[in-house]
Amino acid sequence: MVDLKEELKLLREPILETLTEVIDSGQYILGGKGEKLERLVAQYTGAAYGIGVANGTDALQLSLQALNIGTGDEVITTPFTFFATGEAIAQVGAKPVFVDIEEETYNIDPSKIVDAITKNTKAILVVHLYGQVAKMKEIMKIAKTYNLSVVEDACQAIGTEYDGKRVGAIGDIGCFSFFPSKNLGAFGDAGFVVTNQKTLYEKVNRLRNHGSDEKYHHLFIGSNSRLDELQAAILLVKLKYLDTFLEKRRIIAKKYTESFNPFLKTPPIIENRKHTFHQYCVELDNRDDLALELTKSGIGSAVYYPIPLHLQKAFQYLQYKNGDFPVAEKTAKRILALPMFPMLTVQKQDYVISTVKKFLENKG
Repeated sequence: MVDLKEELKLLREPILETLTEVIDSGQYILGGKGEKLERLVAQYTGAAYGIGVANGTDALQLSLQALNIGTGDEVITTPFTFFATGEAIAQVGAKPVFVDIEEETYNIDPSKIVDAITKNTKAILVVHLYGQVAKMKEIMKIAKTYNLSVVEDACQAIGTEYDGKRVGAIGDIGCFSFFPSKNLGAFGDAGFVVTNQKTLYEKVNRLRNHGSDEKYHHLFIGSNSRLDELQAAILLVKLKYLDTFLEKRRIIAKKYTESFNPFLKTPPIIENRKHTFHQYCVELDNRDDLALELTKSGIGSAVYYPIPLHLQKAFQYLQYKNGDFPVAEKTAKRILALPMFPMLTVQKQDYVISTVKKFLENKG
């Protein structure tokens, strides 16, 4: 699915050089590399402030805490996402309230949000799934009407654009994951929060550091979720290549789409949005058969995600059931991600395409 070794061949020397700088400095937590990364990623997204944190899950949880969301509150989100989206809501004591997705983009369907709003609703947690931006204009309008905060789960979508604005800085607060396989990936866990609101910036900054901004003085209960200098240094190197790598992803996606249309449902390219293709997913009825055929041919594939959140055992207490969110449930049975990474060669992509086409021909 993702070959990070090819990327490392290109970046090995500058990464080793910057890691040596950190090691020689003796400063490994909250140092100059982290501060520089915070400034540059904020600038890249168009946000006023950036905060490095330990991972993408913490980014979500700390953002909700900064918005004072907790016990008795409700947060509207999508059931078709990685578990961390719903988990972060539950971890702060709030209730995840799920809303079905659009068939076209797999993102939360704004037309269904209003019906889910109650007196306890405090926020909408939007996921830009696979690098495709959600309908932020409609979502922001709903949030303004009902006085709700908007948290962007952009963990898969750094660099994604909507009306010329990069995701993360469109809502009240935005969250990123720099897990190794992400479009901007560290050499371990790493995460990031951006916002244009100084009060939220200050709150997250303290929350990630035990509720403190002065040593041994703690204003409230926080946690230990700091992005270390080694990961920050690696990310600074890789940030320079981000836009180049995103363009390579778009070129690969374009070739996939041209090859598979109209035989498979492929990711849409929508006017006024810029997709970054963290995943390239197709949809078909016999998804599992295709996945097996790809495995036999030495090709990776994966299902993101086989079980929607409302049907996960961990969320049984919410009392959702099969049939509550039909689009998400249908998609979970049909979707398949194909190899997608910037260093995917033309030859390897052609092999993937020919294998998929052969499978489709045989299934007739």
